[in-house]
Amino acid sequence: MANGVLFLEYPKCSTCQKAKRWLDAQGVTYTDRDIVEDNPTADELRVWHEMSGLPLKRFFNTSGMLYREMELSKKLPTLSEEEQYALLATNGMLVKRPLLVTAATAIPGFKEAAWEEALGR
Repeated sequence: MANGVLFLEYPKCSTCQKAKRWLDAQGVTYTDRDIVEDNPTADELRVWHEMSGLPLKRFFNTSGMLYREMELSKKLPTLSEEEQYALLATNGMLVKRPLLVTAATAIPGFKEAAWEEALGR
C-alpha cells in the first residue's frame, strides 16, 4: 500500500469516482484496487472490520442489486461473523464501496469528513 493507504473501488461507481477525485485533489498517494477484479478476502475483511470499530453490516453494500437478489437483509441476522466474512469475500459487489484502508482504520463508503480525519487532512 502506498503510504499505507489502500483505496478499494468499483471503477464504474460514481461515488467511487468522486472519492478518487477527492483523494487526488488532496494529494493522497494510495494503492488502487478494483473491488470486483480483486475482491477482499475474509481475512482482510475481518482485519478491516476490527480496525473500523463499525458494525459488520456497514461493510455490506445494502443498496446493491446482488444484496437484494440474495435477500441478505433477511439472512444476515442469522449468520455468524465468520459466515458474513466468508459471504463478503465471495463477491466484491457485496462489499460497501469505496473502502478506504489506512494503517489505523478502515472506512466503508465515502464520507469526506471521516476520510479527512483518517488521512490527517
